[in-house]
Amino acid sequence: MTPDSSSVLQHIVAILDCFSLDHPELGVREVARLANLSTSTAGRLMAEMKGIGILQQNSATRGYTLGSRILGWSGVYMDSLDLRTVALPLMEDLRRITSETVSLYLLDGNERLCVERMESRHTLRMVSRVGHRLPLHAGSAGKAILAFLAPERIEEILRVTELKPLTLHTLADPVALQAELAKTRQQGYAVSHGEWIVEASGVAAPVFRKGAEVIGSLSISGPSSRFTAHKVQKYAADIVQAAGQISQFLGFSAYNGINRVGE
Repeated sequence: MTPDSSSVLQHIVAILDCFSLDHPELGVREVARLANLSTSTAGRLMAEMKGIGILQQNSATRGYTLGSRILGWSGVYMDSLDLRTVALPLMEDLRRITSETVSLYLLDGNERLCVERMESRHTLRMVSRVGHRLPLHAGSAGKAILAFLAPERIEEILRVTELKPLTLHTLADPVALQAELAKTRQQGYAVSHGEWIVEASGVAAPVFRKGAEVIGSLSISGPSSRFTAHKVQKYAADIVQAAGQISQFLGFSAYNGINRVGE
């Protein structure tokens, strides 16, 4: 990051810090004073922040308030907190039972975001990182989310998302992907072999909250050499049970009928 970009980022954070429950709407001059910025700098940055949805402006008063984009970020953060608190002990149990990497993903826009991961203790393992964003069409964790979205939401995502073939096994054809999603809904979990990392396999199940809304997925992953057909069936039962328990804690009580959700 260059000094100039760092300075701009600091100014943006300073502007956002000016807003509070006591002062939800502020004018440019007020923000400039509170953030110790020139009026021209505050006005320029606030106009740019408005243009990308971080701030919104009252047409009558010309004052600024926090924008809808902030709400989206806060929703992801709060869901992540709730999910992690509930999921961590179950993830630890899964890692102990399977000896493989266990990951928790959250739906974020048209992608999945890794919010927690417990690495396998094997020397040969799949290594990624918390905060990693991945597409929904590649890998078991993404398909487990995508399959259980509302049909119109699935169509929207497939319409605006380029189905990039990350490997030779990525489902980049919409027809083949839709067939795979139907299979995932029918069995209640998703399986992948080499779809986003060559020689990596995974088994994942969706996580729901109250209202039958899919918000993420839980996955077991590792080298394909260890994911035999027998192991996949065993891991599928384990991951569905754990994801179901998380969903129950979040207010979704009909996990046994998830194959009917979204159809």
